[in-house]
Amino acid sequence: MRSAHTVEQVRAAERELMARLPEGTLMQRAAAGLSHAVLDLLGTAYGARVLLLVGSGDNGGDALYAGAMLARRGVGVEAVLLSPEKTHAGGLAALRSAGGRVVEVAGARRPDVVVDGIVGIGGRPGLRETAVAALRAFDGVPMVAVDTPSGVDVDGGRLDGPHVRADVTVTFGTHKVAHLVDPAAVACGVVHLVDIGLDPPPAAVAALQEDDVLALLPRPTPDAHKYTRGVVGVRAGSAAYPGAGVLCVSGASCGLAGMVRYQGGAADLVRAAHPEVVVNDGRVQAWVIGSGGGDDAEAALRESLDDGVPVVVDADGMAHVTGPLDVPALLTPHAGELARMLGVEREEVEADQLGFARRAAERYDAVVLLKGRHTLVARPGGDVRVTTVGPAWLATAGAGDVLSGLCGALVAAGLDPFDAGAVGSWLHGAAASLAGHGGPVTAPDVAAALPVLLRSLLSPR
Repeated sequence: MRSAHTVEQVRAAERELMARLPEGTLMQRAAAGLSHAVLDLLGTAYGARVLLLVGSGDNGGDALYAGAMLARRGVGVEAVLLSPEKTHAGGLAALRSAGGRVVEVAGARRPDVVVDGIVGIGGRPGLRETAVAALRAFDGVPMVAVDTPSGVDVDGGRLDGPHVRADVTVTFGTHKVAHLVDPAAVACGVVHLVDIGLDPPPAAVAALQEDDVLALLPRPTPDAHKYTRGVVGVRAGSAAYPGAGVLCVSGASCGLAGMVRYQGGAADLVRAAHPEVVVNDGRVQAWVIGSGGGDDAEAALRESLDDGVPVVVDADGMAHVTGPLDVPALLTPHAGELARMLGVEREEVEADQLGFARRAAERYDAVVLLKGRHTLVARPGGDVRVTTVGPAWLATAGAGDVLSGLCGALVAAGLDPFDAGAVGSWLHGAAASLAGHGGPVTAPDVAAALPVLLRSLLSPR
């Protein structure tokens, strides 16, 4: 699992480790990792030019020591000191000793790479005008950020004011929240983690990896039958939106649950597309409600809640969620739907995705799956999982219907809503990547790729 820690957690882990190591060891480890990452980006040392934008504090020190290491490898290194009186003295001496030069912005040569050592992880969001002007002077040059791009909100994943937009971010010890959570994650570019020996505590924000998903996938026991494997009920689709019902059933029919039971306004289409699906009343272990539900969504939600089983509520169903549902619930809004549920503007949700996902989870006492480039799955209490797999092509009509059906199958098969949302969104993104091969995908493509993906994951290794 890729854990993302807060600044306070990282600082505490650093203090604990530094108490056991000679002074300066952590900074040297960080600088070595940073210098290797810059060399990888450059492709060659001799003749290459690197410019360091150096602020106060340890990030500036990391950049200066890395610059000294690069200079000793034959790279031409220059440094612009944005806070000369607060520059890390040891790092500056090391850079000069290795042949690096301190310059003004106007006197700097056009570099091949700029290293952002302006603000550390403890800095406030936004940048001062001197830093903004320095960045503007080297616009278009590949940027490597030290730990996190300067100016982003490290713990909240927000972007408040001017900030660095990095091509590569080299971080140390552990990921930070801003590396995983949008919109700040967009500013990080490719994130490269350098192991410096930290041992931080468990994190509230994390991203499942393939092994984590594999460990959570439900599997039938040798004596299983279709009912013990879980029956997922789907109340989705309507006369106005029958295709949504078919797509939701397609996600639910991925094979993870033992049976799919359908009730809704797209029965004929569902039978034609999925002859294995049972179209009648009966007991289920979970309900999926709302995808394309139209005017039927309110009654579908009410009837599903009367059964007392867990529910996955999507799309039109969420318009009728006014408070806690009194059963285990997974709500799957996009930013606009979550904004309506919380009485705010969509732009506010998009700017503070982590904050609003957590707020909704508390308000509705439910797991909230906020769909986006990096999907967030938040449960009451503050724990969040982030899904970072899946191509941009997945932003296509009907994909959310497939996702809700898939999550419903996982709940019916025995996962709690938090695990189901995290595993479901990971599988959804991975299936889109598999189906698209780097190109466009449609919602039916994603649904069709799910069994193929699952067979690949579950096959002996």
